[in-house]
Amino acid sequence: MAQQKGIIKLDGTIGGITFYKSKDGYLAREKGGVSADKIANDPAFQRTRENGAEFGRAGKAGKVLRTSLRALLQNASDSRMVSRLTTEMLKVVQADAVNPRGERNVIDGEAELLQGFEFNINGKLGTTLYAPFTAAIDRVSGALTVDIPAFVPIHMLAAPGGSTHYKIISAGVEVDFENETYVMDTQDTAIQPWDATATAAINLANAVPAASTHPLFLALGIEFYQEVNGQMYPLKNGAFNALALVKVSGV
Repeated sequence: MAQQKGIIKLDGTIGGITFYKSKDGYLAREKGGVSADKIANDPAFQRTRENGAEFGRAGKAGKVLRTSLRALLQNASDSRMVSRLTTEMLKVVQADAVNPRGERNVIDGEAELLQGFEFNINGKLGTTLYAPFTAAIDRVSGALTVDIPAFVPIHMLAAPGGSTHYKIISAGVEVDFENETYVMDTQDTAIQPWDATATAAINLANAVPAASTHPLFLALGIEFYQEVNGQMYPLKNGAFNALALVKVSGV
C-alpha cells in the first residue's frame, strides 16, 4: 500500500487502484487478488480456508467477550482494542491441542492466555494502579474476587490532570462461547477522593453461576472524576481510565 499525499484525498477505485481512508491516513493499493470461489474450493488454498475459519472463530469469541464488558468499555478502551483482542483470542484458539487445524476453538484452547490483557493501551492498569492487589476465581462457589490492602491514593494512583476523585470497579464474567451468551456481575467502590488519606481495605466480590463449566474472566478497572460545585463529573477522555483482565480460568 502507498500513502496518499497532496491536497486532494481520493476515496474509491480508479484504474485498478483503490484509494481509501484508514486509521493510518489516506492510503492507496492495487486492486487484485485471488477470486473468492478459488479460495473456497481450490485444494491449494486449504490452509487459507483453515486459517480463515479459525480467525473468524477468534473474532466472534472476542466480540462476545467485549459485549459482556460493554458497560465498562465505554470509557476504558482504545481505538485498536478490537483488533488487539482478536489477535490474542486467535492465540487462544491456536493453543487448542484437541481438534485438527481449521477446527480449533476457544473452548478447547487456553483462555488463560488472555490474562493480563489491557483494554486501554493508552491507560494501562499496571501504570495507573500501583497498589498491590490479589485476584482470585473460585469455580466451585462462583466467586470472583479482588482484594486491595489499604493504600494512599495520591501515592498509588496515577490520575489524569483535573482529577479529584476515583472509583475502582471489577467485573466477573462467565462466557459460553458456543452459544454466544454470558453472565456478568459488576462491583465497585464508592467514589473516593484522590488525596493523601489512606483508604480502608477494599474487597470486591463478583458472583457468577457456581460450578460453571465455561471460561471465567475477572476484570479490574479504575474510573476518574472531577468534582465541580459538589457534583461528580466522569473524565471520559479515555487517556487514563484503565481496565484489564486480572484473572482468567478456562474450562
